[in-house]
Amino acid sequence: MKKNFAPLLILFTAHTLSAQYAGQVASGSSYNAASSAMVSSVIGDMDNQYDRLSKQTGIDQFSGSPYTNDGFKQAPVFYNDESMGNFYYRYNAYNEEIELKKTALPEEKVSALTKDKAIKVMAQGKPMGFATFIDSKGNTLNGYLTTVFDGENYDLFKRVNVKFTEGQKAQNSFVKAVPNRFTHFIEYYYQEKGVNRIDEVPLKTNKMIKLFKEPLKSTIKTYIKDNNLDLKNEADLIKTFEFLNEKKQG
Repeated sequence: MKKNFAPLLILFTAHTLSAQYAGQVASGSSYNAASSAMVSSVIGDMDNQYDRLSKQTGIDQFSGSPYTNDGFKQAPVFYNDESMGNFYYRYNAYNEEIELKKTALPEEKVSALTKDKAIKVMAQGKPMGFATFIDSKGNTLNGYLTTVFDGENYDLFKRVNVKFTEGQKAQNSFVKAVPNRFTHFIEYYYQEKGVNRIDEVPLKTNKMIKLFKEPLKSTIKTYIKDNNLDLKNEADLIKTFEFLNEKKQG
């Protein structure tokens, strides 16, 4: 039986959202009850994070940004296939959190999107959602992935991983202080249809082809070489997965 959810019950919690995956949408008609079910710990907004990091490092200056887009952008939001309407979003990749507003008004309070795997934000036309995945070191992680290619047999996702590097105070008047720094790294992940596992894609040919068995492995290697593709280039990586889908179908 199809369930209808009010957007506020699905999408919003208090401004301080849990950092852990909520699992399922809470049931019940009370907004407070739904919010309580979706919140398990408090992380604070980004202004509080800046303050905390400043106190931790003793440095007020920051280089880079924890956000993939500092301003809010409008995007449709879906729960499974059900449209929840348009919202303004901003992705804090350092906190692995999507911030939402109903309008672009600067005075509107920012809320946080529930970390539910059924919710998707159409970020620049591409579905972005919370997922569990395995990185190149074998670590199982939770975070946001954006679908960049949806194939018949393989899907390809992008992740923006933001790391924080503590700055250094000036040792004397002749040496400048080094600001705290947020650095963005792009990672790619893939999933074979029907397989409940998402793995990071190595961006070197010899490592990437090891993800597949023969004869597909040799075919991919030849295709990449003959077409002079660079797997670190997203367009070339998508071409490779388009080819993979064609060969898997064949």
